[in-house]
Formats: sequence, structure tokens, C-alpha cells
Amino acid sequence: TTKPVVAVGRYTSPDRMVSVINKGLMDLIGAARPSIADPFLPAKIRDGRLEDIRECIGCNICILSNGLGVPLRCTQNPTMGEEWRRGWHPETITRASSEEKVLVVGAGPAGLEAALAAGRRGYQVALAEATTELGGRVTREATLTGLSTWSRVRDWRLGQIAKLANVDIYRSSRLNADQVLEFGFGHVCIATGSTWRHDGTGRSSFTPFEGHELDGILTPDDVMEGTPIDGPVLVYDDDHFYMGGVIAETLAGRGLDVVVATSAGIVSPLCAHTLDQGRIEARLIEIGIVTWTSRLLRGFDGGQAVLAHASGSEDVTIPCRNIVVVTSRQPADALWKEVMARQAEHADAGLKSVRRIGDCEAPQTIAAAVHAGHLYARTLDSVDHVKRDRVLVAPGGDSS
Repeated sequence: TTKPVVAVGRYTSPDRMVSVINKGLMDLIGAARPSIADPFLPAKIRDGRLEDIRECIGCNICILSNGLGVPLRCTQNPTMGEEWRRGWHPETITRASSEEKVLVVGAGPAGLEAALAAGRRGYQVALAEATTELGGRVTREATLTGLSTWSRVRDWRLGQIAKLANVDIYRSSRLNADQVLEFGFGHVCIATGSTWRHDGTGRSSFTPFEGHELDGILTPDDVMEGTPIDGPVLVYDDDHFYMGGVIAETLAGRGLDVVVATSAGIVSPLCAHTLDQGRIEARLIEIGIVTWTSRLLRGFDGGQAVLAHASGSEDVTIPCRNIVVVTSRQPADALWKEVMARQAEHADAGLKSVRRIGDCEAPQTIAAAVHAGHLYARTLDSVDHVKRDRVLVAPGGDSS
């Protein structure tokens, strides 16, 4: 045909884009989400700066935020939606007003972004990570079925940090309050993440379920850490986002007999906003996972779980040796509390500010953690000023 052929469907790799064009399969590449992740995608391809491209991870948090009518968010690009509100540019950042030193504790998505943005501003940055692996939750979640692209959040930031001589990374460096105060840096950013709860506390219950202290109770953290799990397994989802379905599919892929129970009327209802809910449900059906909806986890005796119906109808018992509870997360904020309990010593230690960010402050999406890290670096020496839309209605109702 002589008509131009345009490709859509989340082409994120420049190599793949060039390949389909050179083969004559396509004339143009439509790249909406990739351009949200990196508005300078075409320019970077043109200039041969492929390693600088913030590649879309396909999480659809942009679609979720747009559909909810809130400021647009992108996991890879924290400046998206902040161009007018905060005056943020995706490629440039204001130089720091002084040569301060910043200690960032925790190399998850929030900590990596804070270290990168602060380093680009000219601060001397030390990034301390308790484990040997960098990336925090994105590294762990990337091991689960279907989430491998999550690792791009880590990889791109590490690639950019490697170009900054003023940012040092320390692995296997679990710090306590004494070490933080002895570090001698003027600013401390604590980004130590969060952990999944074992007791079932979440959206549908503010109290633990009976038997939550037994050995058979596990969390997504246990699954991601490779804890041995015996089937049959019940995955109880009171989180309602992607994690419950992903955990179920991951365990089924290991050959375990899996049953899913959720307090919602459908599986992963929040994923309707990312356009993934139908695919998740279809996948669970395809691999033979039985799903119980509108069910509340009431108890576990080591061999079976008791599920109550949300309407109060008759309970059911599900045989299982393990339960993976996907309910809610709690901040891993012990270090922050220890440091803040010693505020009287801050001045003598040369410490001017201590802030916690990301999941350590409030467990949320990966996009929210990245945004928190960027916001921290941008406002280290200034006040966060956010413009607000003001609709002025003229007499007679004409707002033009």
C-alpha cells in the first residue's frame, strides 16, 4: 500500500522501532506511553543517546491517574504532570544553592531517585543500602511473573548515577542511629521502604485474623525472597491491586495448587483503572486457579482457612498448608524513629534536616515513591510551591 502504516502497542525499544521501519513493515511508530516516560525520546534516538532513554515499563499508572482525574503520573518520569504545577522539566534541574552533603538511606525507587536528582543538583551524595542488591521493591517484584520490566526503574537510575562523580553507593551498609549521626552529613533522607503485613490487617479488617501467628502464614515478601512454600496455597487478596493476581500466577508457575480469595467482588478491581483487570482474571481462569470473591479471611488452623462471605452468609473452609496474605503494608521506619528520638543531638552532629520519603513514610505505588524521591531533591533548599487551577466565573456564568 502507498498509505503510511503507523504502529502502536507500546513500542519502547529503539532497536525494535528501527527494525520494523527498516524492514518496511511500518512507516511511523506511535509512542504515547513511551513519550510520557521520556518526552525527549525522539531527540535521544536521533542523538544516539539510547542509554539515557527512560524506557516505559508498561505499568499503566499514567492511564490510572488520567482516568481518576488526578495529576498524571509516570513511574519512570516523576516530572510528568508537574511541568506547570511545579515548574519541573524532565531533563533539567536547578543547581543547588549550596554545596551540602546528603545521606540517602535505602536504595529502593525513592532512594535511587532522591540520590540521582540530588546528585544532578550538585550535592555530594552518599547512598547507603542495607543489602547487596540495589532497587528495593522493584528488584524484588521484578522476579514475579509478568513484572520483569519493573527492573527498568532501577537500571535506568543506576546507569545515570554512574555518570555522577559526586554520588557514592555503599552496598551491605545497614546503618543504625549512631552511624547516621556520626556520618557528618548535613541532610539525611531515609527511604527504607515498607513490608507486607502478616496479620491480615487491611481494607476489610482492622484486626488480625485468628491463627495469623502460625508458621503457614506468608506474605508477598516471603514469596519474593524464595521462602519454601508447600501447596495447596490460599492467596488472600485484600489489597485489590496487581499483587494478589501476580502472586497467584507466580506460585502456580512453581507447580503449586493455588486458590485465590478476595474481599472484592472481582479479582484485582483496582487494575480496571490500568486496563489489566480483565487480563488478570482471564489468566487465572486459563491456568486453572479457583477464585472466591466477596470473601473475608477469618481464621487458619494450619490445615484449612475459614472464609466468611462479605454479606454474612455461610462460611466456607478451604484446605491449605500455607496462606499468602496480600492485605496491606507497613512502613519500615524504625531507623527514622530512632534518629528522630535523638533530635537533641542533631545540631552537634551537624545535622540540619532528617526526612523520610516513599514507602517508609506512606506505602503507595512505585510511581509515588519515585515522585517522593524527586520532590525531596528538588525541595532540599526551597519550599514546595504548587500552582492551583483557578476557574474565574464572570457575571452571567461565562468563564471564558
